[in-house]
Amino acid sequence: MSEKLVIFDSVFGNTAQVAKAIGEAFGDVPVKKVDEVTREDLQGLSILLVGSPTRAFNPTPAIKDYLKSLGADALKGVKAAAFDKRIPKDKTDSGFLKFMVNIFGYADKKIEKQLVKTGATIGIESRALGSAAQKVCFTRESLNGRKIG
Repeated sequence: MSEKLVIFDSVFGNTAQVAKAIGEAFGDVPVKKVDEVTREDLQGLSILLVGSPTRAFNPTPAIKDYLKSLGADALKGVKAAAFDKRIPKDKTDSGFLKFMVNIFGYADKKIEKQLVKTGATIGIESRALGSAAQKVCFTRESLNGRKIG
């Protein structure tokens, strides 16, 4: 058991790379694919980061189902954050995609909403992370000036 944990789902491996980079940035934090997480992994947790690719403007079904299965107070007292992989609106010329994103959003906010339902406190504003190769990941000092660990 660890005080910190990164949970993710990935379709093509990109979100897995980002999750691993986040785990390393926090100092060798365990990183687990959502279908590998046990109830014991959540015991004694103080910080949880949950990530998913944005698929049809939502997190993957595995992430949604897992978070819904936890129950109302499963993460009470845990600081949490959500991250996703996405096509940023400013990186596309598709007016249709921009329009749809404006209506339906990305996965991170939906993950945050479900984390709150499980009793977690959102300790860090959600972030859309680029690929690990772009070196975009959380660090203790650069999260809006807030330290969480």
